[in-house]
Amino acid sequence: MSGGYPFGYHLTKLRGDDGTPFADPAEQERVWGREWGAADEVGKLRMALVRRPRGEFGAVRADCWDEDSGALVDPEGLWYWEHRTPPDLALVDGQHAALVAALEAEGVEVVEVQGELPAHITTPIYTRDPLITVPGGAIIGRLEPYKRRGEEALVTRTLAALGMPILATVHGRGLMEGGSFVKLSPTVAAFGTSFRCNDEAARQLEAALRPLGIELIVVPLSPYSIHIDGHIGMVAPDLALIDPLGLPWWFVERLHALGIETVPCVPEEEWAINSLALAPRRMLMCEGFPHTIDRLAAHGVEVVTVPYAEIQKGGGGVHCSTMELVREAAS
Repeated sequence: MSGGYPFGYHLTKLRGDDGTPFADPAEQERVWGREWGAADEVGKLRMALVRRPRGEFGAVRADCWDEDSGALVDPEGLWYWEHRTPPDLALVDGQHAALVAALEAEGVEVVEVQGELPAHITTPIYTRDPLITVPGGAIIGRLEPYKRRGEEALVTRTLAALGMPILATVHGRGLMEGGSFVKLSPTVAAFGTSFRCNDEAARQLEAALRPLGIELIVVPLSPYSIHIDGHIGMVAPDLALIDPLGLPWWFVERLHALGIETVPCVPEEEWAINSLALAPRRMLMCEGFPHTIDRLAAHGVEVVTVPYAEIQKGGGGVHCSTMELVREAAS
């Protein structure tokens, strides 16, 4: 003791926390080098995560047609392909290159997941699933299929190398895939539960989102539906493209209560929902959905198209193949 004060009193003289939240833009800039994450799905896209195909679909074999599934399915449960003809690897490479080129033409900084994966992982091209992004950083998920376990670690190391904060990691028995999470507004998000995304992950997500002031709506999906991004795609803060047959009516009513107008996708063009918002009312979509594009145009939506039909046969589209790391807030 000196000067009549207990040892350690000097520590109270240091400048400390002033109550600024973690995701405050100035705080992010000062501590983490830039503002990270995304408060919504539709603001101007600034940085996106992808992974270039490296021949992984070459594992698909023509002798594995499963009549019940209507797909080529690996007897060991490590891959599937939604067509009788195995992948055209050159076409896969070309279509993914077109996706990247379209993003760069929009001024998006494209970041590729780095590192090698075990040979049994055939779909790391779908970078949406190992994580979600929220204001201030990322939450790392836990993938359900054995064929994809290990992508989470690779994505985590890639984000860490960028300097992006990891706010949480789904653990224990939680199962969370980014394709089943959608930011409806800066304060409301939805998580679709399925055999790939479970209630335990929803509980962990709720806890991680609570400090951000984000309410989580849990939406049980139909038995063979795995991700909510097959049924809803945000187009603008007040507009969503939906598959009305794939969502419970109470959830559609909640969308309307949030001020979100819903545009039903044209039947047999449901893959159009799996698109990426580049900015409010500007979408990046696989070519081949003219009727849905016309329907969106009536709502003032501009659509940029890329060839992506071959890659969709692996189970994921344009939305599945991209994850926003940085977005400007839409409002």
